[in-house]
Amino acid sequence: MPLLRRCALSLVAALAVLLSVAAPARGQDTTVAGVRIGLVYTPGTRPGVLVLPVGGVAGDSIRAILQRDFTYGDRINVIALEPSAIPPFGDGSSKPNYPLFTRLGAAAILEVTPTSFGIQVAVHNAGKGLVERTKAFPLPAGTLSANWRLALHDVADEIELWVTGVRGIAATRILYVSEGRVYQVDSDGANPTPLTGAATAMSPVWNPKATHIAYMTMGPAGQQIVIRESGGATRVLPTRNGLNMTPTFAPDGNTIVYAFGAESGTDLYATNAFGNEPARRITVGRGSDNTQPSFSPDGRRLAFTSGRVGHPEVYISDADGTNAELLTPYNFGDQSYRANPDWSPDGRLIAFEALIGGRMQIMSIGLRDRVIKRHTSEGVNEQPSWAPDARHVVFTSNRGGTRQLWVLDVESNTVRQLTRALGARFGAWSPRSVVASSVGPSPTPTPPPQAQGTCHESWTSRTRPLGTRPRRRLRLPEEAGNDVDPGDADA
Repeated sequence: MPLLRRCALSLVAALAVLLSVAAPARGQDTTVAGVRIGLVYTPGTRPGVLVLPVGGVAGDSIRAILQRDFTYGDRINVIALEPSAIPPFGDGSSKPNYPLFTRLGAAAILEVTPTSFGIQVAVHNAGKGLVERTKAFPLPAGTLSANWRLALHDVADEIELWVTGVRGIAATRILYVSEGRVYQVDSDGANPTPLTGAATAMSPVWNPKATHIAYMTMGPAGQQIVIRESGGATRVLPTRNGLNMTPTFAPDGNTIVYAFGAESGTDLYATNAFGNEPARRITVGRGSDNTQPSFSPDGRRLAFTSGRVGHPEVYISDADGTNAELLTPYNFGDQSYRANPDWSPDGRLIAFEALIGGRMQIMSIGLRDRVIKRHTSEGVNEQPSWAPDARHVVFTSNRGGTRQLWVLDVESNTVRQLTRALGARFGAWSPRSVVASSVGPSPTPTPPPQAQGTCHESWTSRTRPLGTRPRRRLRLPEEAGNDVDPGDADA
C-alpha cells in the first residue's frame, strides 16, 4: 500500500501538577528532601492546589507559569481563580482562614514571594491549617528569558514532588525537526530554538545526560549520523557510506546504536559514540529491514522494528541482538504495520505506531501482560517519544491540518498541541538532566555537507512500510512537497 508519511464553576478550573525527576534546585529547605508533605486526599484523585497572587514586576508571569506547569503535569487540580476572587489570606499577623480555602477545593495553598535572588515558596496544608514546607529558590538574571523560565519550571517540578510524591516534567525540552532543521522547545511549547543550520536533519535523539544530541542528515556519500555537543561542536559518526539512520543512545550515554542499510537489507549496529572503532553488527536480518532501536531503561534490552516476517512488527532482544522475539501480535487492527517503538523510562510499556483503518495511531503494549492499548484516533498519529515521567508521550499528528507535535497523557488519553511551526516531526523528549546540561544553539550553525537535493521523508525516516520494494530511493524536494499531507486532509 502507499507510504503513509511520518516525516480547565468559576471557582475551580482544571487540571494537573507535573511529574518526573529533574535536577533539584538549590536553596534552604525546611523539610527533608524527597518526602511528600502531609496532604490528605483520596488516592487516585488530583489534590487541589491554589496559587496565591504573586507580587513584583514578574508576579503575574510567575503565577501563570506555575499554574500551567501543574496543569500540564496531569496530577494536580489547579484552583484557577482570578486574583480578585481569592479570599484574603492574612497579613502575617493573623492566621489564614484555612477552612474557607478548603471549601474552595484546595488541599494545598501555594504562597510565592519574590526575593532579591529569586523566589521563596511556602506550601500551606489547608486541611491541617499549617505551613508544611518552605524553600528559597534562586532564579537567574533575565526575567522571562529561556534560562529563567527553565529554572522556574524546575521550581514547579519540585513543588509537584512535594505535593504528589512525583517530580514534574516542566523543566524538560523536546527536540523536533522543522524544514530540515533540528529545534528544541520547552515542554509548554515556549522558546522554539533552532539548533542546526538549514540541512536535511531527521530523527534527533537526546543523550541520556542531555550533554549531546544525535540526528541523521544527508552527507556527501549518503546518510550520516551527526553528534552535536551542548554549545555547538559536532562530529560525524564514522560509518560506512550509504544509509545510516535512526540513531539512539544507550543509557550509559556512550554507546550509540543505529541502522545501516545496504542492498542485502538493513541491520542495527552499535559503536562508541565518541570513538573511532568499527561498529559491530547486532542484528542479522537476512535481507529484511531492522531499524528504529530503543533501549530499555537498564540498557539490557532493545526494542526495534523489523520486517523479517514480511511486514513491520516490533521486536525485543538482548542489547547485543541475541534472543530476539516478536512483541506485537497479529490479532488487532486491519493492517500488519507496527513500528517506531519507544521504551518507557519506567520499563513497563513500549509505545509504538500501528496502521489502523489506513491511518497510523499511537499504541502501547505492556511488557508484563502484553496488553495493547490504543491512545489516538483522530488524524494520523506517529513517532511516539516518552517523557521522563513515563506518563506523557510526544507524538506527530496532522489532526490540526499540518503535522505538528502533540502531547498525550496515556492515563486519560487527553492531548494538547505543543508546536505551531511550519510543520514539525520527529519529537524526542529530553531526560530530566536537561536543567543542568541544556543544549543551546550554535553561534553560527553550519549545515553539514549535503548531497544534491534534500532528503525528505525517505523510508529511512521511520515512515516506509518495511519489507516493501523498491528500496532506498530518496525523495527530492520537488517530489516531497511541504509538511501538509494531501492524503491527510480529512483529519
